[in-house]
Amino acid sequence: MKKSVLLAAACLGLIPATAFAQDSAPPPSAPADDGPKAPDGSKAFGIEPYVGVLGGYESFDHRSEFGTSPNHGTMNGALISGVAGVNVPLGPVFVGVEGNGTKGFNDINWEYGVKGRVGARAGDSGLIYVAAGYEWINPHSNRGFSDHSSWVYGVGVEVGPKDIGLKGATGNAGPRLRLQMDTYDFHSLRPMAGVIFHF
Repeated sequence: MKKSVLLAAACLGLIPATAFAQDSAPPPSAPADDGPKAPDGSKAFGIEPYVGVLGGYESFDHRSEFGTSPNHGTMNGALISGVAGVNVPLGPVFVGVEGNGTKGFNDINWEYGVKGRVGARAGDSGLIYVAAGYEWINPHSNRGFSDHSSWVYGVGVEVGPKDIGLKGATGNAGPRLRLQMDTYDFHSLRPMAGVIFHF
């Protein structure tokens, strides 16, 4: 009988101790947070390289440093441009730098340039930005225009696959449609459109 009483007392003494141990145990750890996210679900801070191909047209006015040619008037021509750059996401905004090598037609032979970009992320995977940089232009020598270089400015937008109904087709990286408008020293208009491939 004494053994039964002692066993019961021991069990009763263990119950509060067990309950206390359970109460004092640390709560289960929450899942690790990877930090802030960009609108497309990618990390908000990092480095995003890209390449792309654009096509368009550039038309200069008579006040530009290229002037006019007796046989060809003001300088103009179609363009095919290869671009490469890197974006640095900073939460809802981004900064970046981009270089281009451009083959021209009609009056324009080659163009080369580099621009800095700053803008905001839009929608799931889009970008809206302004840009400024420097451009070197080499006209066809038989058109009566000489080489010049000057500042270039622009605005643009990139639309990702999620913004045009292709959610999940390519993930966070992949192609984006770009539309941009540049101007050479405010004496030309250069609308361009093409595809940018982000990594």
